[in-house]
Amino acid sequence: MSRVGQASIPLSPQAKVEVQGTTVVVEGPKGKLTHQVPPELSVEKTEGQLRVKRSNDEKRVKSLHGLHRTLIANMVRGVIEGFSKELELSGVGYKAQVTGPRLEMYVGFTHAVVFTAPAGITIEVPKATQVVIKGVDKQLVGQVAARIRAFRPPEPYKGKGIKYVGEVIRRKAGKAVA
Repeated sequence: MSRVGQASIPLSPQAKVEVQGTTVVVEGPKGKLTHQVPPELSVEKTEGQLRVKRSNDEKRVKSLHGLHRTLIANMVRGVIEGFSKELELSGVGYKAQVTGPRLEMYVGFTHAVVFTAPAGITIEVPKATQVVIKGVDKQLVGQVAARIRAFRPPEPYKGKGIKYVGEVIRRKAGKAVA
């Protein structure tokens, strides 16, 4: 039995949810998201909450049950609060700046690395060595943060690179010269 799928999703008065067959549309103050539920699952809206039901107890359907319940819960949370990821640039001369929808980073290459934010994502640079990615779609925010981090992942010897705030980089000892 999927324990995650059995839990109901509490709805805030700020979120408007429409269930049209297998499509769930969630609209709130920060934006609007849609999600297509597999035909083996159904979504029921009752007063103040949503429930995801499954048609049978096959293993594949059970795994989809918990997954889609969590995806819909993230949509509800995203249109009300939004999601954000913070990245930190560490290294001599490493810095970032935003010009319109484009993020320019100087991370040790001979040229600036330019990243254009996709629709629905805002990128802020409160300090020259800190990048904040915000949006309503949790998956898209995480994907954008991972793509930016991939330009210069942190290396284990000096710790230079782009890392998540709070990420611990295991440092290695350098060569021991006798």
